[in-house]
Amino acid sequence: MEILWWQIALLSLYAGYQILDELQIYSSLSQPVFAGLISGLIMGDIKTGLIIGGSMQLTILGVGTFGGASRIDANSGTILAVAFSSALGMSPQQALATLAVPVASLMIQTDILARFANTFFAHRVDAKIEQMDYKGIERNFLLGMVPWSLSRMIPVFLALAFGGNLVKAVVNYLNTDLKWLGDGLTVAGAVLPAVGFAILLRYLPVRKHLPHFIIGFVLAAIFVTIFDGISGLSGAVSGLDKNFVNASTNLPMLAIALIGLAFAIMEYKKSIEVKPKLAGTTTSANVTEEGEIEDDEL
Repeated sequence: MEILWWQIALLSLYAGYQILDELQIYSSLSQPVFAGLISGLIMGDIKTGLIIGGSMQLTILGVGTFGGASRIDANSGTILAVAFSSALGMSPQQALATLAVPVASLMIQTDILARFANTFFAHRVDAKIEQMDYKGIERNFLLGMVPWSLSRMIPVFLALAFGGNLVKAVVNYLNTDLKWLGDGLTVAGAVLPAVGFAILLRYLPVRKHLPHFIIGFVLAAIFVTIFDGISGLSGAVSGLDKNFVNASTNLPMLAIALIGLAFAIMEYKKSIEVKPKLAGTTTSANVTEEGEIEDDEL
């Protein structure tokens, strides 16, 4: 299957949009899981898009930046991985390891280039501020979006338009002469989401919330066992009786998410109750209900 021209155009346009969404619009469509979904819709393979997008989302789960620092462009990596995986028949895990992560790392360079180019418009905005030219400020602010979009659109377009044969040759080589390496990359791609969890746990206050982690782990194991058992039982019954409809759904992660939401609500309520108490302890003297200071504090 070849990547069609209209698919290349739509994927390139989305690549240019997603960085603007991340910087200014904030609709969450700049997250890797959405990049996988949208790329999967365009390529006609939503399952592969969700697998790669979700895996990439977990891989960068603990990755963050401060100030003007650049970070890997997981969205562009996801777009190319989904496109080539769907077009060339690569396994999602192999596409994640051979395309998504390396491309995301290489795109740091184009991110830096976009930042340098954008300083031109930043200086023009400074000049327009001194001149009190509000229309000029707005115009240059909007023009500043151009280098950001091009920094993603151009590499994605070039890769999709001219990199197909190269990627196809590499994939064939990995699946024939270097099958051992291809299998190893597939395993590495499956393990990558664990790296994101490891980075996240490195910076989370694990010691402070250790009981919550233990409860979450145990509940996850229990729910997985229960739902797997129910699913297996209903599958066996449906095999014996054709009139039985197998309607069981594997929902352990949803159950864990709801429990996590409950804990978050409890913690939030606790934090709101603590703030007024802390505010009350900052006074240097005890005040009675009538508003008078007690004698023992004078």
